[in-house]
Amino acid sequence: MVEARTEVIFARLGQEFGERVRMDVPLAPYTSARIGGPADILLTVRSRDELAAAARILWSLDAPFRVLGAGSNVLVSDEGYRGVVVLNQAREVRFERHDGQVLAFAESGASLGALARRCVERGLAGLEWAATVPGTVGGALVGNAGAHGGDIAGSLAWAELLLRSGQVQRWDAQKLGFGYRTSILKRQPGAAVVLEGVFRLHQADPQALRKVVDGFITQRRDTQPSGASMGSMFKNPPGDAAGRLIDAAGLKGLRVGGAQVSTKHANFFINLGEARASDVWALIQRVRREVERQFGVRLELEIELLGAFEAPADLQDHGESE
Repeated sequence: MVEARTEVIFARLGQEFGERVRMDVPLAPYTSARIGGPADILLTVRSRDELAAAARILWSLDAPFRVLGAGSNVLVSDEGYRGVVVLNQAREVRFERHDGQVLAFAESGASLGALARRCVERGLAGLEWAATVPGTVGGALVGNAGAHGGDIAGSLAWAELLLRSGQVQRWDAQKLGFGYRTSILKRQPGAAVVLEGVFRLHQADPQALRKVVDGFITQRRDTQPSGASMGSMFKNPPGDAAGRLIDAAGLKGLRVGGAQVSTKHANFFINLGEARASDVWALIQRVRREVERQFGVRLELEIELLGAFEAPADLQDHGESE
């Protein structure tokens, strides 16, 4: 944004949120990969009402903005983001009983994995698959996160959304148009903001649930790398796995600058310490081209991009990242 317009937006947000609005803030500390340049403006919200208020203000100003949760599935460009990043720390969770079932209400900035583990401790089944999934409820809804045979589409009762029109609406899984790692929210970025997700649960034996989750934790530790990464880089193509294709192409351990294809799981790219977004982006392009050359498969990004990336148009996959 041009400087004068940035000042206007900053002043308006400051009237509502005070010192929680800052200018020219590096985003790397707010991403799991620890990569990324500054946002023109960073605003921290701490409740669904504050998130809604921020979105309404920004829409009224026609200001570009993105909502960022845990930053676990996002690559922020080295130049940062020319707009407002809303850091979503709306994390309230509550449980209610309705018509013989238990519902978990989670604000969109709540950790999905922490929510799942909290359900297990209460003897509530239905989200065990999510116990090791990084990221927030909002981001999981946008990307239809999934693991271990479960996903958001199969667990969600409904989501509460703030539409750009200003209406708050309750959308079920069908209306959200879920597909493999996608939703209407991802396909139409900027049309709505996720305020809350509501999940169907049922009573079960806590000890049995803990055993299932312990198995998932062990599997994750044995098969996925530790260290700073964005999670799974590419979606699995139909009938195959992105990691298998990258491994079969001989690309495990491939390095560009400070970014490396994990030697443990090839669908994870690791920040070795000083990686730049341009290193990761170059690595993405090299991996895609080599996999397509050898196997005729075009890998599609699972992560989201925030900011500008210099690359051919057919290599760009943009969407929401909460």
